[in-house]
Amino acid sequence: MGEAESADVKGRADALLRAGEAKAALALLVVLEADDLTPELFLDKALALRMLGDLAAAIEALDAALVLDPRNFLALLSKGALLERLGRSKEAVVVYKAAIAVAPPADVVPPGLAAPLARAKAAVKAFSDALAAHLMASVAESRSHYAGEDLGRFDESLEIFAGRARAFVQEPLLLHYPRLPAIPFYDRTYFPWLGDLEAATADIRGEFEAAQATRLDDFAPYIAFPAGAPVNQWGELNHSRRWSSLFLWRDGVRQEATCALCPRTAAVLASLPMADQPGFAPTAMFSVLEPRTRIPAHTGSANTRLIVHLPLVLPGPARFRVGAVTRPWRIGEAWVFDDTIEHEAWNDADEPRAILILDVWNPLLSEAERMLVSAMMTAKNAFQSEG
Repeated sequence: MGEAESADVKGRADALLRAGEAKAALALLVVLEADDLTPELFLDKALALRMLGDLAAAIEALDAALVLDPRNFLALLSKGALLERLGRSKEAVVVYKAAIAVAPPADVVPPGLAAPLARAKAAVKAFSDALAAHLMASVAESRSHYAGEDLGRFDESLEIFAGRARAFVQEPLLLHYPRLPAIPFYDRTYFPWLGDLEAATADIRGEFEAAQATRLDDFAPYIAFPAGAPVNQWGELNHSRRWSSLFLWRDGVRQEATCALCPRTAAVLASLPMADQPGFAPTAMFSVLEPRTRIPAHTGSANTRLIVHLPLVLPGPARFRVGAVTRPWRIGEAWVFDDTIEHEAWNDADEPRAILILDVWNPLLSEAERMLVSAMMTAKNAFQSEG
């Protein structure tokens, strides 16, 4: 069959399908199979068979399309729907997951496929919810023997295993140091000095309030991309005072004016094992988040250092998420987290929230590793600045 004749037969088959004449359309499509093996042909054949009520044969046609194009979104979505109609819901979920993985962005999904895609996502979610409940019930007795232990990590693994949660990993923007674990919030035992920092909360808050009263204009937008740079998720906060900061140390340089205004804070910071990487760290700052403001999900630069938060002003609810773990800030309680794991923050209150932020060495690095990392990063700066 020549190309023109094939096109004519295809056109007639399409017209018959639109008219609901599935049997006649199928006859023409079978004729085309001798010369025109394409995913589109088998998709049309599956549609005709579906209209005729032969769902098993329609699945076979979709399988033929997927042999030719394993990532065909329409074929996967259609196969999942047919399996679901046949009562093979668990098989349908496997296919639906594959369809969701290759689905186009939401804003370009064809209108006719938006509802089926939503149905696929709902089926996958229902399966994951049922599986998670089954798994939790199955381990409940064993879990009860360890009631006094922190099983948060196991619970998170169950959610990931069931498909209800994603696995969060380190995604540093600058340096990924190998073999360091992806721990959202580090245990306090790594940082025996946290108590001293927390004990200074009132003094630090007082100096922050004095700085805010006398140098408010120096609290600059934390996000400030140059013109023409891609702002991505930062569009709302770019050059906005909704998230502002005043630095005490910045990229390894002590900010003398701020430290002179806040001598107690500067002394406390100097006593801590802040990351020492000329040109990069330490960084320490007062961070102010305006009311009803969210800092979008993002990741930091290097997993060789960790970030410390000390809350100073909490006028109401304020939350912070690292990976799958969300915590509320509390006055007098500092924490240390890995900012190369995706994190975000919310100030849900009607007044500004303020915290002290600083970076410290990852305690799992040896002294030799810290010095070598610092030398390596300094050398990279020098290399990039050379003509």
